[in-house]
Amino acid sequence: MVHIPLIRRGVSYRSIDVATIVHHATREPFAEISQANAGLIRRDLLAQDAMRASLLAIPVARLMEMTKQAAHHFVYDTLPLGDTQQTPDDYVRQLSATTGMPHVMVRRNMQRIVSVMENVPDILRGLTRGLDLSILDHGFGEVNGQALSFFPKAKSLGVVLPSNSPGVHGLWIPAISMKMPLVLRPGGTEPWSPYRIIQALMKAGVPGDAFNFFPSDHAGAGEIVRRTGRSMFFGDVSAVGSVAGDPRVELHGPGYSKLVFGNDLSPKWADYLDVIALSVAENGGRSCVNASGVWTPSHGRELAEALAARLIKIQPRAEDDPDAEISPFVDPRVAERISQQIDAALLEAGAQDVTMRLRGGPRLVKAHGGTFLLPTVVHCASSQHPLANREFLFPFVSVVDVTADELAAMPECIGSTLAVTALTNDAALRQRLVESDLIGRLNLGPLQTNRIAWDQPHEGNLFDHLYARRAFQKVG
Repeated sequence: MVHIPLIRRGVSYRSIDVATIVHHATREPFAEISQANAGLIRRDLLAQDAMRASLLAIPVARLMEMTKQAAHHFVYDTLPLGDTQQTPDDYVRQLSATTGMPHVMVRRNMQRIVSVMENVPDILRGLTRGLDLSILDHGFGEVNGQALSFFPKAKSLGVVLPSNSPGVHGLWIPAISMKMPLVLRPGGTEPWSPYRIIQALMKAGVPGDAFNFFPSDHAGAGEIVRRTGRSMFFGDVSAVGSVAGDPRVELHGPGYSKLVFGNDLSPKWADYLDVIALSVAENGGRSCVNASGVWTPSHGRELAEALAARLIKIQPRAEDDPDAEISPFVDPRVAERISQQIDAALLEAGAQDVTMRLRGGPRLVKAHGGTFLLPTVVHCASSQHPLANREFLFPFVSVVDVTADELAAMPECIGSTLAVTALTNDAALRQRLVESDLIGRLNLGPLQTNRIAWDQPHEGNLFDHLYARRAFQKVG
């Protein structure tokens, strides 16, 4: 069985305390992973000054080149995995085995990670609004005759990671080029990606001192959040609530992402069915930027019927099937609970599972050794229905009828939303969306909600999270 060790300042460490990761289908032990207790984490993080010193000695331009080089290592090379070696194909099979994600989706997410590494100069240019990054080498500089100085808010970046999709790792990779060491706590079933990314970066020349990989329980995760100056925290509603309101923590919880129609384009809904379907179902519906809602002032029922007819074509397939589009659940009990929650909410008048009626069969199915939830489209006649604004870890979407008053008050009625695609040419509605602080990412026009521009912030700006500008003057 493969053993995944801790990484303590670049050095592998086998802990006495281990956890076992099982195969999602067979439920047999597949890998064991060393665990970092809170005391070990606390002790190691006393050395954050030394960790950061290893990066301060390297110019930002060189760190960006190393990150670009690491992209090649990540996708093509055989890299260390504890006492063994891991080929790219091993990585795909191992990640699929413990998460259920089909091979084809793993490979797509590999390319997303590679895209971040290869385009890190453009990403940092976007995050810093075109700042001359050599300023970070010295702490101060001059742009267009104006003196500028930035100071770090932290000595390291802690990241409490999820297991839902490898693509999220693109969010913390740029920190290395910003001279910020990493303290990573991987998701319980997906340690493979962060471990392999670290190995690729070290092979490209980034000092090992900059990397800490601490699989742990909730106490260990809390210690990382408390001991690092800035952190990113991924989790569901119950998890992120424990750190909500802490300005040192950048939260990545449910997205509740939506497509919103105006009066002008809602009669033309059929023209946008491809964009809607891809927003809902790409990447197996597992991302926070997958759409979980379509809000429209008219033709909601017709839209829901057509979308359901499109999505019921998605069926469970084997993990190595190149046409696989959805993933099984690692824990069948989670799938059962989600399906029961949906059915219980449907008992309240005003909503119907359109897909179940068209499919003529259950939502929860067992196939290819796994438990799947099939794509689900619910039509809600009111935005007040319990399913009008819900998000689940599979292709689930509510098509919600919006009243004239709600449309006039848009976007307040949709609540906090990570990504919104606005399908309208109504200038007043567009302006309200642009001015709203409820929306993290805004697409004006027929763009998928899950279409990411890596040179723009995603649930916060990592540069602003890690650095602050100070007043600065210099003579001579």
